[in-house]
Amino acid sequence: MKCCAVGVRMHSGWGALVAISGTAGALQVIDRRRINITPAGGSRANQPYHFAENLDFPEAERFLQNYFFASAKLASAAVRELIEELRVQHYRVAGGAVLLASGRRLPPLAGILVSHALIHAAEGEFFREIFWKACKDLEIPVTGFRERNLDECVAAAFGNEAPALQLQISTLGRLLGPPWTTDQKTATLAASIVLANKKAAVRDFSGSPNFQYLHPPLLK
Repeated sequence: MKCCAVGVRMHSGWGALVAISGTAGALQVIDRRRINITPAGGSRANQPYHFAENLDFPEAERFLQNYFFASAKLASAAVRELIEELRVQHYRVAGGAVLLASGRRLPPLAGILVSHALIHAAEGEFFREIFWKACKDLEIPVTGFRERNLDECVAAAFGNEAPALQLQISTLGRLLGPPWTTDQKTATLAASIVLANKKAAVRDFSGSPNFQYLHPPLLK
């Protein structure tokens, strides 16, 4: 089987996922899709922390824990479906890449729910963690890349080939058609580093996601 890697840029309740194969000089996008991981409808659909801020703390904690596990099941199902479809095409997913935020450490849940800015930040981390967990549960190694450092990581991984790779990725939309936005471009860049790491001894460029402070058992 041929080796491939997946990259994802998460939003509240959904993510833009790209699967790639090939090399820096001949990169191939073999799949791209939107994965939806919102388990409930109505006002709580894709902004669970916004919904939880209006609940009593014990109820908010329970709601977020239940939402996490329900959403994680959807994420696992989406990733598993992708793996199976790629396997039919004779591709093996060797690794995954997740785009991370700046890495600001969040306070415990009680502190998050009293700050609108922290609620937004927590929701971003929440859904990134869900996708991260889905990959880990399916035994896909995951690497995190902080978006602000992505160009630096690409330059360090590919050296003189980096500008050509970035140009190729930025213009792939002309060949593939829409959607080819920042979501797909950054997910592809991150996945290309993971793929290179699987094929050569390259430095580890992973960011520390610090997800432990959002995982349900530690929401308190």
